[in-house]
Amino acid sequence: MKIKKFIWPIRVYYEDTDAGGVVFYANYLKFFERARTEMLRAMGYEQDKLMINPGIVFAVRSVQIDYLKSARFNEQIEVSAEVILAKKASLTFEQLITRGDDVLCTSITRIACLDANTLRPKEIPKILQELLKNEY
Repeated sequence: MKIKKFIWPIRVYYEDTDAGGVVFYANYLKFFERARTEMLRAMGYEQDKLMINPGIVFAVRSVQIDYLKSARFNEQIEVSAEVILAKKASLTFEQLITRGDDVLCTSITRIACLDANTLRPKEIPKILQELLKNEY
C-alpha cells in the first residue's frame, strides 16, 4: 500500500556540513526524521502530545540508506516521506532527499509504535491509521 508522498523543503546549514562544506553523512538521518515529524504535524499530530494521549511514541526500528550524491552548504533540498507499508504497530517509509531532479540519498525506514511508558509495541491509534490511508 503506497500512500501519498509528503515533501518537506530544507536548507543546508553550515552546521550540517563537514569541513569541506559537504553534508555530514549522519545528518541525512536527521533530515529524514524532520520530514516524518513534519508529516505528522501536517496531519494535526504533535509527537509530544501523542506521548500524553494516547500514550505512544515512535521509534526507528531499522534503516536502510543509500548515499548517491552529496548535498552542500546553503543548498535547498527536499526530503520526502511516503508510507509504503502500514501494520498495526509499525510503519515503513520510503524516503528520498533530492536537489531538483537529482536524487541524493534514499532510505527505507521502519518505525515502531511503542507505549510511552513501557516502550513495548502498541497499536497505532485507529484515527491515525485512517488519516495515513486517506491523506498520506
